[in-house]
Amino acid sequence: MSVSGAPAASRRTFIRHTVGVPIVVRKVDGSGAREEQSVNVSEGGLSFVSENEIPIGTTIEVCIAEVDPPFQAEARVVWASPEPEGGWCTGVQFLEAADAFRVRMVEQVCAIERYRREVEAVDGRLLTPQEAAKEWIGKYAGRFPGK
Repeated sequence: MSVSGAPAASRRTFIRHTVGVPIVVRKVDGSGAREEQSVNVSEGGLSFVSENEIPIGTTIEVCIAEVDPPFQAEARVVWASPEPEGGWCTGVQFLEAADAFRVRMVEQVCAIERYRREVEAVDGRLLTPQEAAKEWIGKYAGRFPGK
């Protein structure tokens, strides 16, 4: 697989967490909004699969609407890699350090909500968001280290 931009070793500076959260990506001027699926999140940024290549150096806005209030942050495209099935896996770095922390919190909130829905579908148990958070933290919080 060929990669444009930074070599793989430099893209792996931070621990990555696989997600699958729907995100909206658009140019900072508001044009070209597209719904994408995030692939993973790290302290430095996130990656997502896009139908089209976004040029390295492009500044985009990332929005995750699954949380209230929705997460929004600006990020810069730092690498892009063609996908075997078509499209491009695109890596972005957040422009503000606080946004990288915030997106990790959003990731956890989304994971807890997915857990709550899964427990309801599989076990038939209805959990409040607080109950789901308590159970999820007990089972999975260790997967989200501080670094």
